[in-house]
Formats: sequence, structure tokens, C-alpha cells
Amino acid sequence: MLNDPIADMLARIRNAQKALHKEVFIPASKMTESISVILKEHGFVSDVSNEEGKLRVVLKYLSSKGAISGSRRLSKPGLRIYVGAKDIPAVQNGLGIAILSTPQGVLEGRKAHADNVGGELLCEIW
Repeated sequence: MLNDPIADMLARIRNAQKALHKEVFIPASKMTESISVILKEHGFVSDVSNEEGKLRVVLKYLSSKGAISGSRRLSKPGLRIYVGAKDIPAVQNGLGIAILSTPQGVLEGRKAHADNVGGELLCEIW
């Protein structure tokens, strides 16, 4: 059992990209699946599918470098970080995305700001 499945997911993706793997398997949960779908929508990964309790994430490369150049887990199990709709940070001057857990579900930062909803700041991807 994992204490922090989101941090585990980010670490698996980071390690797989450094090793130039084509895909990575992540233990499936509603949260990790939602985050993976957001990464696919914003072009950070090629494909996401749920296969027998594991998420299969097909990684995307741009000239032998991973499409994800960095990621950071912000709200941790020991220290939760909550932000209002007006306080959602811009990641890398707009080049990255912030992912939030809101009452409307897991949303990307710009969408949460447009919907005027805040929540727990999960991670940043750039």
C-alpha cells in the first residue's frame, strides 16, 4: 500500500522518461486516472488506458527528450495546501499546468480559475 500515490505516479513517469521507456504502468485509482487524463489533454503523454487495475501511460518524446521536463508534488499527506480560485499559481510563466482537486473534480489550474473554484493544489507539471 502506498502512502502517496500521486508522488509515486510522478516519480514513475520521471524515471521512465529518463530511461527512455515507451510506456509506464501505474497503480490505478480515480485520482491518478484523472491526473493522467489531464496530462493527455495537455499533450504531456500520448495515451492513457486502464488495464486490469493498472494505468498504462504511453510517454511522449520530443527529439529524444521527454515532453515532461519537470514535475513537483505540492500538497503532501503531511502538509496539505489549499488555494482559492484567485490564488492558483501560474506554472513556469504559463508554460506548465497546475492540477487541483476541487469540489467539481480534478481540474487543471486555468479551468479551475475560469470556473471560479479553488481546492487542494496537488502538483505542477511543466
